[in-house]
Amino acid sequence: MSAAGSPPAGGDGPVRGPVRPSGLLDVLRVASVVLDIEGRIVLWSPQAEELFGYGAQEALGQYAARIMVHEEHMDLVVKLFADVMRTGRSWAGAFPIRRKDGGTRLVEFRNMRLLDDRGDVYALGLAVDQSTVRRLEQDVALSTRIVAQSPIGLAVLDSGLRYVSVNPALEQINGIPAEEHLGRTVREVLPLVNADALEDAARQVLDTGRPVVDRSTTGRTPAAPDEDRAWSVSLYRLENALGTVLGVAVSVVDITEQHRANAEAETARRRLAVIADASARIGTTLDLDRTAGELADVAVPELADAAAVDLLDAVVRGRRSTLGPAEPALIRALAVRSVDPDGTAAAADPTGRVTRYAPDRLITECVRTGLPVVVPQVKDEDLARIARSPEAADVLARAGVHSYLAVPLIARGEVLGALDLIRTRTPRPFDEDDLLLARELASRAAVQIDNARWYQNARDTALTLQRSLLPSHPPVTGGLEVASRYQPAGATSEVGGDWFDVIPLGDDRTALVVGDVMGSGIPAAATMGRLRTATHTLASLGLDPAVLLEHLDRITGGLDQAIATCVYAVHDPRERLCSIANAGHLPPVRVRAGHAPELLELPTGVPLGVGGVAFSTTTVELEPGDRLVFYTDGLVETRRHTLDERLDRLLALLNRPGHSLEEVCDLLLRTLHEPDNFDDVALLIAHATTPDA
Repeated sequence: MSAAGSPPAGGDGPVRGPVRPSGLLDVLRVASVVLDIEGRIVLWSPQAEELFGYGAQEALGQYAARIMVHEEHMDLVVKLFADVMRTGRSWAGAFPIRRKDGGTRLVEFRNMRLLDDRGDVYALGLAVDQSTVRRLEQDVALSTRIVAQSPIGLAVLDSGLRYVSVNPALEQINGIPAEEHLGRTVREVLPLVNADALEDAARQVLDTGRPVVDRSTTGRTPAAPDEDRAWSVSLYRLENALGTVLGVAVSVVDITEQHRANAEAETARRRLAVIADASARIGTTLDLDRTAGELADVAVPELADAAAVDLLDAVVRGRRSTLGPAEPALIRALAVRSVDPDGTAAAADPTGRVTRYAPDRLITECVRTGLPVVVPQVKDEDLARIARSPEAADVLARAGVHSYLAVPLIARGEVLGALDLIRTRTPRPFDEDDLLLARELASRAAVQIDNARWYQNARDTALTLQRSLLPSHPPVTGGLEVASRYQPAGATSEVGGDWFDVIPLGDDRTALVVGDVMGSGIPAAATMGRLRTATHTLASLGLDPAVLLEHLDRITGGLDQAIATCVYAVHDPRERLCSIANAGHLPPVRVRAGHAPELLELPTGVPLGVGGVAFSTTTVELEPGDRLVFYTDGLVETRRHTLDERLDRLLALLNRPGHSLEEVCDLLLRTLHEPDNFDDVALLIAHATTPDA
């Protein structure tokens, strides 16, 4: 809006009503003097009083030359006055005047002849102190020169935010001649610049008078139509000496290089942050699927809108894989992440699935060559080489996939698979910086993935060995009904040496064994196999449980620093008794109808392999319907609870009648064996029955 009562600055519309004056004449302090044809003063302005020092009463009626002109210029002034009055031509010039106080001052004059309605002639003299004029001229010249030669783009907008003036630097910045700016708004001149923000800022400056300094904006101009540029814009309100708002002064500095440098620095900072995040988040465990998922979590959404981590199936199985130019790739999907689960994620291979990718697919090319594959602008024909099927390609097309990047996962010189990245919502295509970051992530993650897959292979081998050493017993033997479970430790832990055994003896007797070899991995599983074999051999001799443990102790002591805990029990259904010896193991639980479950009070003994300490046998009653529950410490020991608390929890779970042995096994494992437990579990439950006559 214009100031009240004023037309828009620089506008051509009609003036409606009075307008506020400019302050320029007030700055000049123009004095007005009117002389009659005789040269006497007939009109004397207040400014003349200020300039010459004479009041109106002193000056009116006096000959002007006597009080206004120095004696040495008297003849010249009289002649000039006569010429003006005779010819009517105006005259301008500067000469010293004499002030009332005796001082002199250099004054510029403009003299002209006047006629009144009766035909009388007068002379009008306009006088201004020359120092004031020279100062104003210098200010104008300086401003003009600065504006014209400034390397900073400068412009003046009127109160309607239309261009009033533009300097050469801004012409060059915008690539538009000055005359094509004038009378037009920023939006009209530069349609590819964020004009809304600039105009809002300019209106704020007009309304408040507070300048806006260093407001950054970006866009494209005719000077550089094919690249984005950045500018720092400052806005200041313009006012005249009387406070009338004239418009807005605009300064524009091209900061494209600085903007790019800042963007590059921010990209580098982001890249370092992502890499640091990846170092902390990837490889927290030795679980292959979880490690792959951690890589995908880091990549989305920081680097891509969707990511898939895929390994060659042969690599997952522990074999090296080399692909020829015409060979397809068997790819196993390990992890998928997406900001749009219903879109791009639906086109990805489900985790765990092995898919055959033809030789012409981009992921096949990536894992065959060990080189990245970048498609900055994805076309329809590219989708057919990215997706696993035409249907998946249609899903990707509907999701708006416009850029694709695949980087190989290489560890210890072997290509393991690929990290696949796509962009849908992120408008910017993958560039060299993204490729650099993706390769760095893939390089770091590949080592962790390789460690996880070798660990998983070793763990699977040990687990297979251990399971092959565990018994496959009949559900009923002698006077017992038996159920058992073996539960490995968490996926990130090595297998342990826990075992159980059910050994039929003569006269319907049955030996029950539960043990735990200290340590983990293949050595623990191998030791467990040896002890189980030895236990079978000794049990066939019909030895007392304590004597049998003494023999096992000596055998264990002969193994390589092996230590194990063990409970050995012999059930005699005819006597309805159970003889038990303990070698440093947790006591079994006896469950009897009408009684609370109880931990059997047995001499604890020392673990097998310690040696030098005798074992003892305890005999307890075991009536038909009673149960004995044997278990290893992995079932009840945790880091967050005391052993007593966990044993109380075990007893409470067993105090639930009406469950079958299989149901009780499942209940105990489901309730007590926590997912993050680092120990395996062996569980054996025996239910006493009435033996056949």
